[in-house]
Amino acid sequence: MDIQHRLGRNLKRLRTAKGLSQEAFAHEADIHRTYISDIERGARNPTLSIIDKIAKALGTTASALLE
Repeated sequence: MDIQHRLGRNLKRLRTAKGLSQEAFAHEADIHRTYISDIERGARNPTLSIIDKIAKALGTTASALLE
């Protein structure tokens, strides 16, 4: 599995574990909902700053999202 799909899988797993919809999570992370959807599907290659925003909104680290 490539790193984009691994990031997307981990994002979706952690987001759903918190009980957040894509829209609610996107609002919390201050990222557009369609961008979150694209990341979860592995269709986007987010920058490090976006990965950091996602990690902070999930209460985890960037490295945990990429494991």
